[in-house]
Amino acid sequence: MSEPQSAGEAREAAPRRMKPAPLLFEPPESVAEAEHFFDLESIDDPREQLSRATELTLAFRAAADRATEFQAIAAALLADPKRFDRLSAAAVGERAEWTEDYAQKMIEFGRGLLRENTPPPA
Repeated sequence: MSEPQSAGEAREAAPRRMKPAPLLFEPPESVAEAEHFFDLESIDDPREQLSRATELTLAFRAAADRATEFQAIAAALLADPKRFDRLSAAAVGERAEWTEDYAQKMIEFGRGLLRENTPPPA
């Protein structure tokens, strides 16, 4: 798993909140075919195939980035010192199948995301 980025690094690396291409669900009968992937193999025009494959790549990257942010936020909430049932970084790591060091980085990343999304006190 890649290292979490700070919000500033993430904004500089790529534009955020791009509208991803619609992801179509695979029909059950196609799952058995190893070569079948979102109907890309049926596109004859290489320009159209490149375009659709690029859309899927961007959509999957955006989904992975967003899922990582949710992981980090959940990790931060689970490790919140204000919680009576808070978890240690090691326990968070165990639940997510991360090392303790990586869990700590994700907790800090999540805390940063939470700070960014918390409105200032009135």
